[in-house]
Amino acid sequence: MRFFILTLFLIINPPLVAAEYAKAYFAGGCFWCVEEYFDTVEGVIKTTSGYSGGHVKNPTYEQVTYKDTGHVEAVEVTYDPTKVDFKTLLDVHMVNIDPFDKRGQFCDKGKSYRSVIFYTNEEEKLIAEQKLQAIRQQFNKEVATLVWKFEVFYSAEDYHQDFYQKNFIRYLTYKSNCLRKEDLERIWN
Repeated sequence: MRFFILTLFLIINPPLVAAEYAKAYFAGGCFWCVEEYFDTVEGVIKTTSGYSGGHVKNPTYEQVTYKDTGHVEAVEVTYDPTKVDFKTLLDVHMVNIDPFDKRGQFCDKGKSYRSVIFYTNEEEKLIAEQKLQAIRQQFNKEVATLVWKFEVFYSAEDYHQDFYQKNFIRYLTYKSNCLRKEDLERIWN
């Protein structure tokens, strides 16, 4: 009987195979914050904090933050492309960052906190460039967000993964002290 019920359930609700998922990569300052806003998007399966864009293999948080590795704090977004697309993810990303700050994001300054859109193919590159051009025209202002070809992603240390959930009070204190919400309202009104 159990086998019959399980078989019927799987026919009605076939499991998605990981190969059906896609991945996108974004940097927007603190990866804890980036994880938080992507985790709310319908169709996002998983977010992973990490490092991308640099020349050091398997970097550590200390190396990325305090040395010149070329990496930025980034988030790997695993998503179901039948429910959400790259353009929508990009739209979510852009309204959650300050696209005009060349020095970093909010209270996090330095090369490792720059905002970057990573593209994995020419279509994503075109979508990213068009989005940044639209923002330039809307605000009549130079955009600092970078568009880089994706090469490799290194997962951050375990204690960074889902930090905003595991350390909720500490995370809220950090986010509040950075005035992220207030700055976003000022920028995007």
